[in-house]
Amino acid sequence: MRSYFLVACLLLGTAAAQPRLSVVRVATGLSRPVFVTTPPGDLDRLFVIEQHTGLVRVIKRGTLLPTPFLNVFPRILTGSERGLLGLAFDPLYATNGYFYLSYTRAGDGASILERFRVSSSNPDVADLSSGTVGFGPVTQPFSNHNGGCINFGPDGYLYFGLGDGGSAGDPSCNAQNPASHLGKMLRLDTQTMPFSAPASNPFVGNTAYRPEIWSLGWRNPWRWGFDRETGELFVGDVGQNSLEELDYEPAASGGRNYGWKVMEGTNCYSTAACTATVPACNSAALIRPFHTLPTASYCSIIGGYVYRGCNIPQLRGLYFFGDYCSGSVWSLLYANGTFTNLVSRNAELGALGAISSFGEDARGELYICGLGAGVLYKIVAADGGPGTDLGFGLIGSNNETPLFEICGRLEAGVSADFILRRAPASVPAVLAVSTTNNPTPILGGTLVPVPPQLLLPASTDASGSASLTVPGGVGPGILYAQWLMVDVGLPQSIGFSNAMRITFP
Repeated sequence: MRSYFLVACLLLGTAAAQPRLSVVRVATGLSRPVFVTTPPGDLDRLFVIEQHTGLVRVIKRGTLLPTPFLNVFPRILTGSERGLLGLAFDPLYATNGYFYLSYTRAGDGASILERFRVSSSNPDVADLSSGTVGFGPVTQPFSNHNGGCINFGPDGYLYFGLGDGGSAGDPSCNAQNPASHLGKMLRLDTQTMPFSAPASNPFVGNTAYRPEIWSLGWRNPWRWGFDRETGELFVGDVGQNSLEELDYEPAASGGRNYGWKVMEGTNCYSTAACTATVPACNSAALIRPFHTLPTASYCSIIGGYVYRGCNIPQLRGLYFFGDYCSGSVWSLLYANGTFTNLVSRNAELGALGAISSFGEDARGELYICGLGAGVLYKIVAADGGPGTDLGFGLIGSNNETPLFEICGRLEAGVSADFILRRAPASVPAVLAVSTTNNPTPILGGTLVPVPPQLLLPASTDASGSASLTVPGGVGPGILYAQWLMVDVGLPQSIGFSNAMRITFP
């Protein structure tokens, strides 16, 4: 990766304020989407799970594929909060093809974790016959509070959030019972079959506790996620009668008790049916939420993610979360044990309806699942982002149109990556840059930045990708840029990416 100061010299002005946000519809026609994710490093696809159909759907390069990735409907029990609830791709998915589903089992509604493998012939279809149950069944006494969210942590282990078993008020005090998996966050080693408890789990060796338990005292941790940069964990735990709560866990800090049902948020609740060893209300042994919402106004908190994406670098480090019933979305900054900059995003994002989940793509951009509307939204900058695609790409000898993307915004003190993908592998390439937009037919294609004022050399790697890091200058201004590369399979031996217009506020 190279850095070029000269590009900055083409610009004039000062840095811009944080841009306003908006959403775009990435896919419609989904049925009760409850989670979206992607395999590590997969820049072309998103995977969405549908709660009651049992389908895992694929959105490839912006198109919802008609054939599902997988259909597990015969395996699941639906109704109320049950169904297909979680999806996680193995950190080594690119080599082992494993992914994991969390669902409530047909017949009795017990919670199951099952491992599957992608088919050997089609990367957009999985092999149903490869399914192997790795953990469970965990008996669910009621149809609600199943939890079901699964994510791999930065340590490579699979984390599994389970609710307290349902009904209301945790009638059996499952969340505080160390012998129960309910009301817990579990941590599992998927390198064994069935999955096992890592030796480093906090309660391993304590016979009173299930060894898989990572933390306890959860009511219904419906959606939660790790900060991909720091490893910190943020959890939205759905409340009972008075408070919805957001909880924070420092990286690699297991063994904590988050309070339910002794406490609901910051309020005392109940110790009925709990053992004598349960901490008292307001005990220092119980972790308090860092933020709460009144249940009278909001019904089910939806935990999200810390933004670490490319397109809106001013938002990096902000945590996004929402509420199911109102469709509200907020962001905040959490640091040093407290939060600041709580901002409602409703006016910017508009009416989203009932939302069920947030999700991230491979670059850390954020998405929202619209449950009732069957829509997948992407959070974007209202100004269109760091660049505008002008087209003019030319299909190469590999039957792909080389793709020019920008990660970051070129502003004073801020750099951006100018990225080339889908080009021929291991060939010389050059980025042409100009302040003029003059589409000109040349060498069988169209060059937009004419005359080029800078030609920045690079080479594609074995995957056909290249990247140049460009430092932000002092705007305002506009640049035009386009990648060219050697493509000996074309008659003119030159390939053309799409051109981009880059605006500097």
